[in-house]
Amino acid sequence: MKKKILIPVIITVLLFLAPVSCTRIDAGYDGILIKQYGTDKGVQDVSLVTGRVWYNPWTEDVEQYPTFVQTVDYTSFTVNAKDGSSFTVDPTLSFGVVRGNGPRIFQKYRKDLEEVTAATILNYVKDAFRLQMNKYTTDEIVSNREKFETDVQSTLQKVLDKEGFFLEQLTSGLKYPNTIVQAVNKKNQAIQDAMAMENKLRLAEAKAKIKIVEAETEKKANELRQQSLTPLLIQQQFIEKWNGSTPLYGNSPVTFKNVN
Repeated sequence: MKKKILIPVIITVLLFLAPVSCTRIDAGYDGILIKQYGTDKGVQDVSLVTGRVWYNPWTEDVEQYPTFVQTVDYTSFTVNAKDGSSFTVDPTLSFGVVRGNGPRIFQKYRKDLEEVTAATILNYVKDAFRLQMNKYTTDEIVSNREKFETDVQSTLQKVLDKEGFFLEQLTSGLKYPNTIVQAVNKKNQAIQDAMAMENKLRLAEAKAKIKIVEAETEKKANELRQQSLTPLLIQQQFIEKWNGSTPLYGNSPVTFKNVN
């Protein structure tokens, strides 16, 4: 009988003497109080706490989920297009926990945010790319890359919203297959060569036109010079240059006969 009485007393004393810890939930974080033991363990063992929190480290734990934007650069992975071409994706994700959703997220995954980001969120990102990539052929992705990336981001955003996260930004770091890169390079080179040839032809045409203009100008100048040499103009030029002397040709004429 004494033992039955002593057991509850001992438990009460131990609980009274149990260590108590205190932590502070800073602004920008969701505080999560987790009960490790007791009748509340299970469905209702997680609650949202803020400010200064007192808890029993023997039976409780406190987790903090940041609600500000987190940026993570994931390792690249490959995804196949609708026609089988393999693209490389090197995504960078900026996201965060919607304030007040920390307990719900923890209750579902039972992991801290770093673990959720490294595994669960990464799987969501991969699924979004695979889902949309299967809707596009290689040519469609190359021609409509912006639309493809928008579709991927929209798909991921819907999943994150449902899970209690918000999406800030997603960059794909999409890299085309080597065959596509080589084809694009050849196409660009062909375009550059064609432009260079076109420029040369234009330059040659311009030079030819310049020569034609110069020849026509010279021809017109000669015609004008010839037209200006009229008999009247020649006579005027002769008069302007005459010094008043009678021109002599051969022997001088003899006017008077010498009479002796």
